Amino acid sequence: MRSGKALPSTRAWALTLAVLALLALWLGMLVFGAGNADRALLAALYGGHRPVVADAARLITTLGDGRLVTILSIGGGLILIQRRHPRRAAALVAGTLLGRALVEFQKYEIGRLRPDANPHLVVVHNLSYPSGHSANATLVYLTLALMLVDDPRRRVPWIAAAMLIASLVGVSRVVLGVHWPSDVAGGWAFGIMWSMMVLWMAHRLEPIERRTNG
Repeated sequence: MRSGKALPSTRAWALTLAVLALLALWLGMLVFGAGNADRALLAALYGGHRPVVADAARLITTLGDGRLVTILSIGGGLILIQRRHPRRAAALVAGTLLGRALVEFQKYEIGRLRPDANPHLVVVHNLSYPSGHSANATLVYLTLALMLVDDPRRRVPWIAAAMLIASLVGVSRVVLGVHWPSDVAGGWAFGIMWSMMVLWMAHRLEPIERRTNG
């Protein structure tokens, strides 16, 4: 009996510690970002004088575009509905959309200005912290990997692929000169944290779904 109860408790503590660590990273990037370290890294990665690098960054950055990740979220929800998991589908679609809305809320409440030392290589309209593309890519691709792949052994490469895409999208925002590196790190931290929360909510709904399908 004790061993049966220890595993959920251990998972709960691990989840709590992970969320706290990600929250600390998000807060650290907010407080200490846009300083000398950010400026130096931005100057090193900026692609304004490297056309091939800039063109590659413009292509990669579209993987974090809000319209694309919305389509992917809805597509993932439809797959889950086809598998007879409507509540998990609702958690996926509603959770990712809410997460993206919270990113925009953070931008306007925090009000950090974008870097302006170099010309922006893509058009941007809103504020800087956290990076929306980085957060979008992280929370959507990671959530899809976690929720669409049930076999833990097959899930690992999908998670790795999701994090690779999110990493490339984040770096592309710095290469394009539209975000501080700390904006990107904050977006990654929030995206991972929110993806974990969406997965937790989906697990909470599973007993209800099993009773309904049964």
